[in-house]
Amino acid sequence: MNSVNVGVIGGVGAMGYNHARVYYRLDNANLIGVSDVSESTLSKVSKKYDTKGYNDYMDLLKNPEIEAVSVCVPTTHHYNVVMAAIEHGKHVLVEKPIAFTLNEAEGMIEAAKEKGVKLSTGHVERFNPAVQKAKELIEMDIIGDVVSASAKRVGPFPPRIKDVGVAIDLAIHDLDVMYYLFDDDVTQVYATMGSILEKCEYEDHAEIMTKFANGITGILEVNWLTPYKRRALEITGTDGIISIDYMDQSVDVAGKFAQKVDIQREEPLKYEITSFLNSIMDNKDMEITGEDGLNALKMVLAANMSSKEQLPVKLDELNG
Repeated sequence: MNSVNVGVIGGVGAMGYNHARVYYRLDNANLIGVSDVSESTLSKVSKKYDTKGYNDYMDLLKNPEIEAVSVCVPTTHHYNVVMAAIEHGKHVLVEKPIAFTLNEAEGMIEAAKEKGVKLSTGHVERFNPAVQKAKELIEMDIIGDVVSASAKRVGPFPPRIKDVGVAIDLAIHDLDVMYYLFDDDVTQVYATMGSILEKCEYEDHAEIMTKFANGITGILEVNWLTPYKRRALEITGTDGIISIDYMDQSVDVAGKFAQKVDIQREEPLKYEITSFLNSIMDNKDMEITGEDGLNALKMVLAANMSSKEQLPVKLDELNG
């Protein structure tokens, strides 16, 4: 297999548009169709990328040519769309978060296994070259033993987000990145959240503390209140600090082995989709699995519960 026939479901005016754009430009992908409820957006995108437009995603799924799909619909619709795609025998890359509830996520994972198709979750920051380099430096013990990490992901309110709050939209990125970098499970979460903006139905700011099984502490600040965007992560070890700027794709090391790290900048989504396609073509495990998506969802739902109950929450206490 030298290429994969793909389709994009939903959001072709937003995130789905980026998926369509990347698929269209990759040699190992054939963009067969896109689906969206907006006829005007659908017409524009299908013409731009010379592909078929579907108003009803079920019609796209019935196309026997399509082998894999990206699902970029709002989170509350992930379960129904992904389950339909699996039922039609399609491999699935679903945007984060994997689902709205743990039961939904678990159902999707089980269905994919039973059907024999691959299920991946779009935690795109793992494919950020800066994150990849930071993981390499941590494994080389450049900063010694990791002690803690502090993330800041802030910016103005995005009008396109209507069905979730800032924790599930933003915090889930850094929770998953920390899990990926430290290669261990989060055991306990404590969080405080609040809502100030009238135009936001959910929390618009959150402060989250996580405890990993290996003793590392993670601290996150996320909000939709800051007038400028910032996406940063600082990792403290016994011999130094690694500072990551997600947007600049830069990494700096301070301490015993201080250095300015050279990084080849690249679009993380391109790496993510390439990995998805390679896994299908080579019939190998996805780099980011459905289980990884479930784990990230558990962490953010634990944070929501902690804020509501004003108590630390252990991940093994979660259900549903």
